[in-house]
Amino acid sequence: MRSFDEIFDVAASRHGGVEAFEAKLTKPKSHEELAAMPDDRWLSIITKCVFQAGFNWKVIENKWDGFEAAFDGFDLGRCAFMDDEKFDSLLQDTRIVRNGTKIAAVRDNAAFLLELRDEGGAGQVLGGWPSDDYVSLLVMLAKRGSRLGGASAQYAMRFAGRDSFILSRDVTARLIAEGVIDKPATSKKAMAAVQRAFNSWMDQSGRSLTEISRVLAMSL
Repeated sequence: MRSFDEIFDVAASRHGGVEAFEAKLTKPKSHEELAAMPDDRWLSIITKCVFQAGFNWKVIENKWDGFEAAFDGFDLGRCAFMDDEKFDSLLQDTRIVRNGTKIAAVRDNAAFLLELRDEGGAGQVLGGWPSDDYVSLLVMLAKRGSRLGGASAQYAMRFAGRDSFILSRDVTARLIAEGVIDKPATSKKAMAAVQRAFNSWMDQSGRSLTEISRVLAMSL
């Protein structure tokens, strides 16, 4: 496995040099910013990622104002205690993508976020989870959330602004090239290896998971 600086140099050489490449890197929000983010915004972001999975992202984006209205601004109480009448009305609501399983996931994820209030709140729990154990956050989201296995949770955390990596095709290809994994990471063992590699690069560079993930993706 090469050092972070070596991989960074490869990426920078392919994107106009160090200064131009640095401008393309984004940093995650601070723990304070994430802690202050309202619960309804966490549910909104999670819902968008659930609906985007396996679907055309542009369609979801174009309909998003309709989603916000249909789901009452993603108010946790209203969504978590959605009754059959409300659920059935959403199945007929042309403002959204009418997928019953994913609509049910909104209700389930609202209930999950309500549970987190007893643990300090979504902003504290999801935003404050240690970056050097990020894979455990993904495991928790898969277990306690609905339809948050695989990439959906990774994208939700990235779009929320928390420090994160996304195991996209390009990031996975770089991890394979560096000998971290030998195929896309799906097993517990492979994810642990990915976390160790990111931790090593964080130690070497002082950068966030978010930045390192982008560097890996853009190094190809």
